[in-house]
Formats: sequence, structure tokens, C-alpha cells
Amino acid sequence: MALAHVRLALTALFLMAIGCFGTPAQAQRAVPALSARVIDQTGTLSAADRQALDTRLAAIEKSHGSQVVVLMVPTTAPEELAAFANRVGNAWKVGRKDVGDGVLVLVAKDDRKMRIEVAKALEGAIPDIAAARIIDGAIKPRFREGDYAGGLSAAVNQIGARIAGESLPLPSDTSERAARSAPGVDWTDLAIFLFFGVMVGGPVARGIFGNRLGGLLLGGGVGGLAFLFTTSVLLAGGAGLIALLYTWLFSGTGLSLGGRRGGGFGPAGGGGIGTSTGGFGGWSGGSGGGSSSDGGGFSSGGGGDFGGGGASGDW
Repeated sequence: MALAHVRLALTALFLMAIGCFGTPAQAQRAVPALSARVIDQTGTLSAADRQALDTRLAAIEKSHGSQVVVLMVPTTAPEELAAFANRVGNAWKVGRKDVGDGVLVLVAKDDRKMRIEVAKALEGAIPDIAAARIIDGAIKPRFREGDYAGGLSAAVNQIGARIAGESLPLPSDTSERAARSAPGVDWTDLAIFLFFGVMVGGPVARGIFGNRLGGLLLGGGVGGLAFLFTTSVLLAGGAGLIALLYTWLFSGTGLSLGGRRGGGFGPAGGGGIGTSTGGFGGWSGGSGGGSSSDGGGFSSGGGGDFGGGGASGDW
């Protein structure tokens, strides 16, 4: 009988413990991958809507450096809206790394809730009361009419205006690199200049300094010239590597490889044009690769630093 009483007491204590501590917490909603400035997981916005918003957000980043992103999800459940927004902002690290000037506009469509999450560096430009006014004045009336694109566009315009009035470090973008580039430089002329320079200079450098040191010196010189005119480390490295390999492999005895193609120009008389043309083509390929890497996609600035600033609302 005493053993039965003990078992009953232990069972009661176990049930009390479950009641006090609750059941295990539900899993949090996964943070989506940051693949664009506008991410719509609800299928609400058209491609034209997303493009228009992206264009405006890109203009804000180009002019002022701050990153603003828009995320639409069906729901944030089981997580509360503000907690999810803060987690997404810090996971995506929106804003510049050394500034932390990011903004996340989050819409939970099925929950009929929205939030503007503001990183710490922009809490002066967009304080909580200002974020609430943007929600109440720009987003809510349009969302109630089903105009989601219009509400987001109006919000982005007001956020951009407030960022423009804030004293922030100027963005460092491609305009600085363009200013450093020599005006009126023709890419074809530059490539031809380097092509013949390597073809003529390779054997000379090899004859004076030897195969190894001559190749290193010529490669370094060509890479330096390429960087001076393009300010691209990728192109400079590619040009320097090609010059180095040409001097090591094709200068002198290597020029005879081109002679089999019928060329007759070159220091060794073996048709260096044929051989060097291949190198020139490879250099141009490097240029194309650099252009595509500079011009596509969107990525975080490495900022983050969201401390809970902003405001939430519904419609």
C-alpha cells in the first residue's frame, strides 16, 4: 500500500512539472535565403511589381549606401512577428558592415500583420514613431484595398526620403572605380597593346633576366598596367598570369608552336602571332567573366545589428 502511494505521488509530481514547464517549444520558421531585395513567398506581387520595387531599393542603396529589403511570408507562426523580423534582419545582415544601416519591411499576409524593422544606425532617421506612421499612413490603407504593391511602394518611398535626410557615410560603389579609370580608353586598343607588348617583351625579358625571373618581371609589369587602366584585380591578375606563362612556355623555343600555324612575325621568327592570339583570347575571356560578376545578383552588405527598433501594425 505504501509503495502504491509513493507511485501516485511521483505521478502527480511529474504531471505538475509538465504543467509548470509546458510542452517542448515548436520549431521556429526557417529564415529564407537572401536572394533579392524583394522576396515574396506568398505569390502576391507580380514580376513587374517586384522589379519596380527592386529598382527603387537599388537606387536607395546606390545613392545613400543603406540597404532596404522587403519580405512577404504567409505567416510567422509560431513566432511572434517582431521576434521573427529581428531574427531575419540579423541573419541576413542587411546594411553595410561598418555602418549597420539596414531596414527590413516584413509582411505576414495570412496573419494580416506587418513590421518595419530598423537597424540601430538608422533608428535616428526612422524612429519607432516614424515607422508606425509609415505603416498607418502608407501601408495599411492600401493593403485594406488589396493594393499590396502600392502599399509597399509608398512605404519604400517614405523610408528612402528619411534615409536621404540622415547623415551617413557615402556609399563606395563603381563610380569611384570609374573615376579612377582613364577616360576614353578603348578596351580593344588596350588588349592589342598588351598583346604585342607581351609578345615582344617576353623574349627580351627572358634573354636579359633568364626564363624564371624574366617571366615574373614581365607578368608583374603587365598586371600592373592592366590594373592601372581597369582597376580590376581579376583582369590584372589574368593578364599578368598570361604574360608570365607566355614568357615561360612560349618565348624562344615556344614560338615555334605558332610557326606551325603559318605566322611569321615574332622575335624568334616562329610565328608568335599564332601562339599569342590564343593568349589574347584567354585574356578577353577573363574580362567577360569580371563583367558578369560585377553586374549580377544581390547580396548582404554584412551589417545586421538590429536591436528591436521599428514598429508593427495590422490591417
